[in-house]
Amino acid sequence: MTQDQEIICEKRGAAGYVLLNRPKALNALSHGMVRELARALDAWENDPAVTRIVVTASGEKAFCAGGDIRALHDLGKAGRQDEMLAFWREEYILNARIQSYPKPFLSLIDGIVMGGGVGISLHGRYRVAGERYLFAMPEVSIGFFPDVGATYALPRLPDAAGVYLALTGDRVGQGDALALGLATHAVPSARMAELAEALTGPEPVDAILATFVQPVAPGKLFGEREAISDAFGAPTLAGILSRLEAGAAAGEAFATKALATIRAKSPTSVAIGFEQMRRGASLDFAGAMALEFRIVSRIAYDHDFYEGVRAVVIDKDQAPVWQPASIEALDPAAVEAHFAPLGASELVLGGQA
Repeated sequence: MTQDQEIICEKRGAAGYVLLNRPKALNALSHGMVRELARALDAWENDPAVTRIVVTASGEKAFCAGGDIRALHDLGKAGRQDEMLAFWREEYILNARIQSYPKPFLSLIDGIVMGGGVGISLHGRYRVAGERYLFAMPEVSIGFFPDVGATYALPRLPDAAGVYLALTGDRVGQGDALALGLATHAVPSARMAELAEALTGPEPVDAILATFVQPVAPGKLFGEREAISDAFGAPTLAGILSRLEAGAAAGEAFATKALATIRAKSPTSVAIGFEQMRRGASLDFAGAMALEFRIVSRIAYDHDFYEGVRAVVIDKDQAPVWQPASIEALDPAAVEAHFAPLGASELVLGGQA
């Protein structure tokens, strides 16, 4: 193992062991990392010596903070959208591979897990959260959209929590993640390394986890679940905004904050995100990923994506100038165009007609 490898995939005992190894970049996924993980999963599927997959990460700050969005931005600015889309196609195929993987797939998450990091963990059978666990899908802040399978996963969270998370990008800690089902187990941070080692042994995964889990109390989102459900359970985006505006006018702190948060995001991204949630509730996983590839194939050319990355990631002035500037100014046809079929460029996964 060398320190300059971005990802290490090796057999350790009974485990196919994966270490995300870009701690200085918060373990952001590069194209090479996606390809190496896909290669390893292919090799391990038919290896009888490998009975489970264990994904861990270097550093204490992040499991994986997303895809390498700066690199993707730079490709697009250079007119190399074909390379951007090649990354996203392979990333989405990997997400689907993990979702249907026949062997137990465990992610040990004790830090930031956002965007692409969610895509390589949430769809696995086990998501073990440490005390530093911090989930978010903050893509609407950079003119992007909640992808990597969020179209499938978020609408299935209870009490419209997924719609709330998609439109606000709010963060979720360990306790709320367990309550929502984003995490399957909670383990003390101090025991994560010990757990990773134990999982390389021959004992059944569930039996190992049972000796490490600890009870945790839900966090702030649990206390706001009724307010979230009331507002974000509305059947339209306009309805959500109307309910939040009424709550804000009545002096409700939750509604006031949520409304201001949504109004600061890319209007186009918010509208796309809501429509994703609406459609995703009735799609299977393959259909959700195909829908996301349709969207990303258009986002790669959109003003707001480049402006959002500039404002948040590059210049860090936190002052994006969105086009259009408000949800009310959106052209519904322009939003709908992101969902149009791609013809020969569609993402087709196994089990999808």
